[in-house]
Amino acid sequence: MNRIEKLIQAHCPDGVRFEKIGSFVGKVDKVDWSEIGSALYVDLSSVDRQTSKITETDKITSQDAPSRAQQLLVEGDVIFGTTRPLQGRRAFVSGFEGERLVASTGYSVLRVVNDSLDNRFLFHWLSSPAFLDHVEKWQQGASYPAISNKNVQKALIPVPPLEVQREIVKVLDLFTELEAELEAELEARRKQYEYYRDQLLGVGEAGVAKPLLLRDVVRSYSSGATPRAGSAKYYDEGTIPWLRTNQVRFNRIYDTDQYVTEAALEETSIKWVPENSVIVAISGATAGRVAVNKIPLTTNQHCLNLQIDPLVADYRFVMYWIAARCEDLKSRGRGARSDLNSDLILTFPIFLPPLERQKIIADVLDDFDALVNDLSSGLPAEIAARRKQYEYYRDKLLSFEELEADAA
Repeated sequence: MNRIEKLIQAHCPDGVRFEKIGSFVGKVDKVDWSEIGSALYVDLSSVDRQTSKITETDKITSQDAPSRAQQLLVEGDVIFGTTRPLQGRRAFVSGFEGERLVASTGYSVLRVVNDSLDNRFLFHWLSSPAFLDHVEKWQQGASYPAISNKNVQKALIPVPPLEVQREIVKVLDLFTELEAELEAELEARRKQYEYYRDQLLGVGEAGVAKPLLLRDVVRSYSSGATPRAGSAKYYDEGTIPWLRTNQVRFNRIYDTDQYVTEAALEETSIKWVPENSVIVAISGATAGRVAVNKIPLTTNQHCLNLQIDPLVADYRFVMYWIAARCEDLKSRGRGARSDLNSDLILTFPIFLPPLERQKIIADVLDDFDALVNDLSSGLPAEIAARRKQYEYYRDKLLSFEELEADAA
């Protein structure tokens, strides 16, 4: 029996009481700009969904404060996003001593004022399935479903003795700290990767009198199509991988989230794209993104699929080249959405070192890429494993029997 189990057996063997969160939290002050002058603004994008930390804030004053900047935060507050797509994000306000923080009204600010509830225990509870089920039940609205602060506070929370809460917090905090350390290392490695990628790719420019164009390294190219939406014969029980641009993210593609049928292949403009092609997104917000397919697949019309001539260029080198110069390529876009087309992409310049040198550079970048991006290995895999551990222990440690009324 571990320490937490012993504490539960000693202090609450028959279960614990469940009470409304609102029973433990107090009033949050509204901002008085005449008093504070300026503050850091915790808006709808300030909280990182993965780490649950406040990572980005802007300095605001009474002159430029958004109308939603109304809630004055203090150290130890717990905030929960109440409006989609923010909904579900939570953070613990810490590390801002000496700074004024103002939160958007898109957050429920929970300030624990009752000594029988640990605020870190509350923070962990806000990610529990039981609490999120409550949010799902009480949210309203069609376009942007939201739950009111009043209804957030109606959610029940188990309240074991404070000693039990703090032991649980110690365990769960350990997992979050380990994940935070890994996230920090991953961010450092990503910056290192981008630096070396740019340095290595720049080597190709030395000794080359003029750049080639992408069309000079492409054996053939094609775009795809979208079979008629809702057509059962094109989608139902489909077995042919069909790629949309939301999956083109400077990555290697081993599977797709949609499939089409043989009828779609025969009756529409979609066509097979051989593996190890370089796929460039051409439309809207995704324009300029690049990926390599590791399986034969088909794509929608918003992808330009380049089969690289292996006698001229290593397809991996081409992919890394485009990824490193994504913004340059995207700046070529036209129209209101800055869309690209085949001519704009095929006339994009590329400097090529000798083929053997390309392969050496691609090998080095493959190792870096696996470390910072591969979900099956490297740091992302380790972070995912730590997150699953946290979720497992959170659900296990926060599962309490409710104390019966006559036993209370």
